[in-house]
Amino acid sequence: MTSTITTAAPAPDPASAPAPASAPAPDSAPGTAEPRPQGERRFGLPVATCLVMGNIIGGGIFLLPASVAPFGTISLVAFAVLTLGAIALALVFGRLANRHPQTGGPYVYARAAFGDFAGFLAAWSYWITTWVSNAALAVAAVGYLGVLFPAVGAHKWSMCLAALCVQWLPALANLAGTRYVGAVQLVSTVLKFAPLLLVAVGGLFFFDPANLGPFQATDQSAVGAVSASAAILLFSYLGVESAAVSAGEVRDPERNVGRATILGTVGAATVYLLGTLAVFGLVAHEKLVSSEAPFSDAVNAMFSGDGGAGGTWGGTVVACAAVISMAGALNGWTLLSAQTPYAAAKDGLFPKVFETKKRGVPVAGVLVTVALASALTVYNYTAGSQRVFEVLVLVTTFTATVPYLLSTAAQIYFLASGRAERVRPGRLVRDAVLACLAFGFSMWLVAGSGYAAVYQGVLFLFAGVLVYAVMAARKQRAGVSPAG
Repeated sequence: MTSTITTAAPAPDPASAPAPASAPAPDSAPGTAEPRPQGERRFGLPVATCLVMGNIIGGGIFLLPASVAPFGTISLVAFAVLTLGAIALALVFGRLANRHPQTGGPYVYARAAFGDFAGFLAAWSYWITTWVSNAALAVAAVGYLGVLFPAVGAHKWSMCLAALCVQWLPALANLAGTRYVGAVQLVSTVLKFAPLLLVAVGGLFFFDPANLGPFQATDQSAVGAVSASAAILLFSYLGVESAAVSAGEVRDPERNVGRATILGTVGAATVYLLGTLAVFGLVAHEKLVSSEAPFSDAVNAMFSGDGGAGGTWGGTVVACAAVISMAGALNGWTLLSAQTPYAAAKDGLFPKVFETKKRGVPVAGVLVTVALASALTVYNYTAGSQRVFEVLVLVTTFTATVPYLLSTAAQIYFLASGRAERVRPGRLVRDAVLACLAFGFSMWLVAGSGYAAVYQGVLFLFAGVLVYAVMAARKQRAGVSPAG
């Protein structure tokens, strides 16, 4: 996930059988005799794939080509390397979801391998990431809304109101039930990919190699240039875990979660790579490095012979695509922001209120998350400076990687410990290589977030230790009280 602001049964013995306590709620269990509540419907493969693609691709794709242009076309090499890492991570999530097809994703995997505390850290860090990032996406969307409706950007309070609306509309869609979440996600993914594909595919017919500029535009070594451009691109693939987090709401999760994760990641990577390559070939390098709207410039270049009309409708098309893209991302991330606390609450590691579920959606989780994101948004506009807000957003680039590290470490643990119920011997070598690659990719994400973000992110994690202490104590009392 990206945005225009740069930047889820108690097991005291991890060697025991998989903890059943993290299983989905009875109303979502396969084969249950209880009728499914009205408004609840499990996602099929197409919607699950759209969930992954929609959450990976937010609004940042509309600035990415200009962000990496100063490094030259060598940045495409960094894109390719990152894509391989993201696909490896997606494959690992697919393997884990096959054995643990419950709502919660990284939380479920970390807890099954390392116990309650690791599971809580995965849930806590993922939850922080979702609600802070939702606020960032909403603020970023306001900039594009201002292109379509100039009155939106006339005053800070009109911008604040627009940002709040952008957050609450997807939240209302979530509260209406999973069938509406899936419908919104499917429609928004289709709508936002139409203009992106116009540039990514159609732009190749107008491709001019002379616009590419130098392969390496800096004085750095090739490795240094790849690493520097990768630091900007690293977080473009956040969201690969989307289907795994919502596994309890996916039909036939043992099969469809892995497929949706891989298809969604590959689809997003294809759009990223083709879109960036097309913009590189449509906009002259010296202009691209200073462009604030590279896709608009690309559309203008494609239709430069229409008497200048491209400058009018090109920007409008890109602004519409950006708003739809971020609305779709907010729709999906709002669901994910409630799923991980829901799974943790079922196990007594989050407050019980997060366990409330109606029409397939954890209602309390959605409301608490959107309320926190809204409060952060209001603070952003009332403080008069985005410094604090930007710091929080940068912190999420670190907190987002904690569940990835714990998940890949869990897969390595399952492989190294010879857990026959979780590992197929014929796939041992292949799965081990994938897990190590995914772990390395996750570490690269941590390193790319920067020293300040890691330092502050660790403080956020430590703040969660107090919450865990309280919840663990309550869980312990509840466990011994019947005997007392």
